[in-house]
Amino acid sequence: MDGKSFEQIYEEYKQQGNVQVKVEMAHESEAGAEKIIAVRRNADDDLIAFKTESGRELDYITALKDAKEGKLAHVDVIHRYGRDVLRSEPDGLKENNLSEMPSF
Repeated sequence: MDGKSFEQIYEEYKQQGNVQVKVEMAHESEAGAEKIIAVRRNADDDLIAFKTESGRELDYITALKDAKEGKLAHVDVIHRYGRDVLRSEPDGLKENNLSEMPSF
């Protein structure tokens, strides 16, 4: 382990990840992917709609389609519970997590 503690190794790993996130975010911006800036939830606290930085308001199905096409930044589409689900990219940045977005 080169004389490093587990904590030091992990901190270096996290720092490398932070650099990579910035590179990927810049690439997404250059590719024209829109950022989601706000969300709408139903009474059960499920995400049902999304607002982008350009002001577009997307229903869940449209957001899934756009995410699959690479038109939305910082989100992934995963298959869970027998259907496609939109979720935040696990990039370590709290500010772009769907769960942290303001409501619209």
